[in-house]
Amino acid sequence: MTVPVITIDGPSGAGKGTAARLIALELGFHLLDSGAIYRILGLAATDAQIELDDIDSLVSLSNSLDLSFPYNAEGTEIVLNGVSVGDQLRTQAVADAASQVAVHPPVREALMGLQRRQARAPGLVGDGRDLGTIVFPDANLKIFLDASVEVRAERRYLELIQSGQTVERSAILRDLEIRDVRDRTRKVAPLVPADDAYVIDSSDKTAAEVVADVRDLCRAKGLA
Repeated sequence: MTVPVITIDGPSGAGKGTAARLIALELGFHLLDSGAIYRILGLAATDAQIELDDIDSLVSLSNSLDLSFPYNAEGTEIVLNGVSVGDQLRTQAVADAASQVAVHPPVREALMGLQRRQARAPGLVGDGRDLGTIVFPDANLKIFLDASVEVRAERRYLELIQSGQTVERSAILRDLEIRDVRDRTRKVAPLVPADDAYVIDSSDKTAAEVVADVRDLCRAKGLA
């Protein structure tokens, strides 16, 4: 692989998005939030008035999308065809569209190509669920960031409370447990560490400590 790629996979709430952004910031690499990919296509298809079962048109659209993830120390933006679309991706309509386009294998393949096109000089840091196993199997450094479901549920709870939402801890925990079973046991691209991934448990670590661990691995691989 000519362009260095670092993948950080793991379940929701493990802290992979924050770790990926801060490592990319240190290295000056591009960033990929692969979790937004299907929503991005769902939004683009809706805007283009493409039927969500029109596989050929969805594949063509996937191949034409101009996508980037500008970021800084505070957060990440999602820019599609020159327009910031982060807020639009949070609607239920886009979530529904994403779930419909994701069922088509040719569309999934096209979106894999869209993700791979994000690997541009000087390098890429991506976070997701199957980047190290499926999308970038030859990545220079693969990390699987995990944490107990209880810790991840508490992090999600605090995040939602701080954003002004009213939620129950038990409901969040239950949802994460269901998602974990689904993600880890699905037949296509299950949520598992790559054979050559470094597993980091963030349950008892701060974001800074996780970044320090990843930084050490980057240095060992000659990436920092």
